[in-house]
Amino acid sequence: MKKRCSWVSESQLYIDYHDKEWGEPVFDDETLFEFLVLETFQAGLSWSTILNKRAQFRIAFDNFDCHKIAKYTEYKFNLLMQDTGIVRNNLKIRSATTNAQCFIAVQKDYGSFSKFIWSYVKGKPIINEFENSTAIPVTTVLSEIISKDLKKKGFKFVGATIMYAYMQAIGVVKDHTTDCFKFQKK
Repeated sequence: MKKRCSWVSESQLYIDYHDKEWGEPVFDDETLFEFLVLETFQAGLSWSTILNKRAQFRIAFDNFDCHKIAKYTEYKFNLLMQDTGIVRNNLKIRSATTNAQCFIAVQKDYGSFSKFIWSYVKGKPIINEFENSTAIPVTTVLSEIISKDLKKKGFKFVGATIMYAYMQAIGVVKDHTTDCFKFQKK
């Protein structure tokens, strides 16, 4: 039996997420935007809640197409607020539109959001060597810097804790614990 990070539950959805996605470097803007939306909705909730609703989020939010989301109207907000398959939080739903608009602006300024976000680590993931999940921080100096930079660009729900979780999800930071089969040495 494979040894995994201690936060992984017995849920096959969680196992698949851990084994196939978490900490894997993501460079395509579509996936980067999807994780940004999902991480903002996760604020104050468990990641398992978001994973369990991910398929419905994908449907409700037009397959995370930032160009469509950037143009959402009050009608669309009302539809989303009635969708029991997603997290129905008015501020988080509205932030998806704001963040889509900001995401597009970053793409125009940097050529892609990927170039922007990966520039913080010069395109190379930070590989940490934590022995257990309790040793993994919830914020770092870098997540605070990225959070401040995104807030200056107008993004919402991008605090330092959310940004660190985002960095882990997209592989900017690799935080598989040293006893996990996914751990790789520097």
